[in-house]
This record gives sequence, structure tokens and C-alpha cells, in this order.
Amino acid sequence: MKLIKKNGYNVCFGIIVIILGVMPLLLQADMIKSTTVLYLAKCMCFAMVAIGLDLIWGYTGILSLGHGLYFALGAYGMGMYLKLQATGGKITDFMQVGGLTELPAVWKMFRYLPNTLIFMLLIPGALAGILGYFIFKSRVKGVYFSIISQALTWAAYSLFIALSPYTNGNVGITEIKSLFGSIKGPKNQGNLITLFYVTLVMLILIYALSRFLVTRKFGKLLIAIRDGENRTYFSGYCVSRYKNVVYVLSAVYAALAGALFVNLNGSVTPTQMTISTSVTMVIWVAIGGRGTLIGAVIGAFLVNLCEYNLSSGSLVEIWQYIIGALFVIVILFFKGGIVGIVTDQIPALIRRKRRKSGREEA
Repeated sequence: MKLIKKNGYNVCFGIIVIILGVMPLLLQADMIKSTTVLYLAKCMCFAMVAIGLDLIWGYTGILSLGHGLYFALGAYGMGMYLKLQATGGKITDFMQVGGLTELPAVWKMFRYLPNTLIFMLLIPGALAGILGYFIFKSRVKGVYFSIISQALTWAAYSLFIALSPYTNGNVGITEIKSLFGSIKGPKNQGNLITLFYVTLVMLILIYALSRFLVTRKFGKLLIAIRDGENRTYFSGYCVSRYKNVVYVLSAVYAALAGALFVNLNGSVTPTQMTISTSVTMVIWVAIGGRGTLIGAVIGAFLVNLCEYNLSSGSLVEIWQYIIGALFVIVILFFKGGIVGIVTDQIPALIRRKRRKSGREEA
């Protein structure tokens, strides 16, 4: 019992992993649809982004409203490779329509898988590192950092729309297959299951790495920065360096999640780097519970599964209001999110009832 209480978050994550691991088996037994397995795999990608956001917001106190950019950059990098596999390394139809006669240099970087795996993580990581270096060194924080991250995302979105010969504008990169081939239809069920388990393994690795970091001195310093940045400065620590490291790490998480997502989605568009997408990512963490990691995972699954079920049928016109109301309620009355309700508020309520009943008996 003590072991469960001490490692409750890890036990909870283990239960989630087991449930997810069983899903492809249920698919093979025709107990669930392939669309359900596909959407759960996408939710795992969202959970990876949420874990990174929890590291910088829940543990470090940095509210980023621009992580949709890093998610989209990872997705575009992998999408470019997959599209080139489909065209045999030649220019695409939208490039020809845009007036290009040969493959642009930026696309040539993603011709081969090893290059793609490097650049799809290196470019978002380098962008986050450069941005973080100047911002954190200048001790910009709070709402000012949030505004800057929003502005960067909007600028990138506008750039991707404007460079339509290279990015296909609003349409984005479409009609692409996954690394393992097509995942559509019963005959390609094996490819879908393989991709599902690859995504699950990556989620486990990201959670394990993050849990390792937050339970060490590094994690304690992040919390110290969140709770008293000036005090941490005066204690002799280079706060800007720690903030930059965790910001870059969260950007890499988002890029990796985006790369996996485009395999599952079959397309990537600039809408995935909009401000609204970045704000939605923050909602996942807030509803699940900041500063817990498992809360980020729970929030990502809960919000997206609610969206999946509510965005069809009779609630199609109001489901966004429902999610928004849920976010407002959690922020106002349950600041610890769902995890806080289970770990803090419910036990506190039980203790109060026990004390009240004890006084009545006395």
C-alpha cells in the first residue's frame, strides 16, 4: 500500500499503458474499430506535447502559448520526407503549380530518413534554443514571454501560408502514407498496429525521461525557479540556462509528437501551428493537473476523447463551449486539475468529515 501511495503517478501511468497496449488486440478481435485505435494513437502524440508543456509550465512556471509551432515543424519535417517517398524524390504537383522547376534546397534536406530524423528535431530545438537564450538571458518572463511565443507562432503561420510554392499554403502536405505504408483499410491493419505500438513506446520513453529528470536535482531546481526565481538566482544558479534547457527539451518533445502525428493523420497543415492549437495544448495540462506529468497525460486523453465524442451528433455545435466551460471550472475551483481532485481535495474532504464525526461522537 505504501509503495502504491509513494509511486501513485507511475502506477497510474502503468495502468494507462496497459489499457492502450490491449487496444490493438481488441481491434484484431473485432471488438473495436480501427478509427478508435487510430485516434488513441493521435492522443498519445498529444500526451507527449502535454508532458513537455508540463515540464516548462507546471514545474518551471513558464507559460508557453506557442508550442503548436514546434509540433507543426516536426510534422512538416516528417511530412516532407513521406511526400518525397511518394513522388520518388521529385517535385510535387503543388510545386509545379507554384512555378518551381526543381526540388527546393530545404526539401532536399529531408530526402533520406536519417537526415529527416535529425533535422525534424534539430530545427525546432535550435529555434527554441536561440529564442530561449535571448529571452531568458534578458529575464523576460510571465505574460511577456507568453505574448512573444504567441507572436512567433503567428509569424511562422503567416510565413507558411505565404510560401505556398514550398509548403502548399493553407492546404499543406496531404495524401501521404506512414513510414510503414498505408494504414487505411483492413488489409493494412498490421501497419496501423505497428505504428500504434511505436507511438506507445515513444510515449513511455518520454514519460520515463521526464519522470527521471523531475525526481532528481534538476527537477528540484525547476520547482525552485517556479516558486522563487530571484532566490534561485541569488543561490548561485544560472537560472536562464536551466530554463532554456527545459524549454528546448519541451520543443523537441513537441516536434517528435508532430512527426508521429503526421504518420497517423496522413497530412499536415498550417492550422496545426495556430495560436488556438497552442492554447488547446495548455488546456490539456491545466485540466489534467500541472506539475505532475501524469496529469498532462490524463488531460490530453480526456479533452481529446471528449472532443472525439462530442464533436458529432447533437452536440456538434456546442462541444467547444463544453470544453471551454470545463477549463474555466477547473481553473477557478480545481487548480490542481483532475489529479489535484484525487490526491488533495477528496482526501481533505474525507479528513474533514472524519473530524466532524469525531467531534459529534465526543
